[in-house]
Amino acid sequence: MTFGPNNHSHEECCSEGHSAAATIATISAALSADPDIDSSAIEIRMLGPVVLLEGYITKAADREKAISLAAMIVGPEHVQDRMLSRLPTQ
Repeated sequence: MTFGPNNHSHEECCSEGHSAAATIATISAALSADPDIDSSAIEIRMLGPVVLLEGYITKAADREKAISLAAMIVGPEHVQDRMLSRLPTQ
């Protein structure tokens, strides 16, 4: 699965009118489309060109997958992980 531009940096896309809302929507769609991740408690925000991943995860693999998907879209240097681990209730 490939998302985002292949030959432009994230700054170039944003400076060309690529809105934060479009970036958030693209990352949200990528997280929702992946059956291996529970993204229901992950929130996506933008701070300038940086994507903030916030909220809660229940598995370490969900953290890595969310970061990886966001990095494919905006580049790894533009992803900030602020997610907290929460154990599932039994």
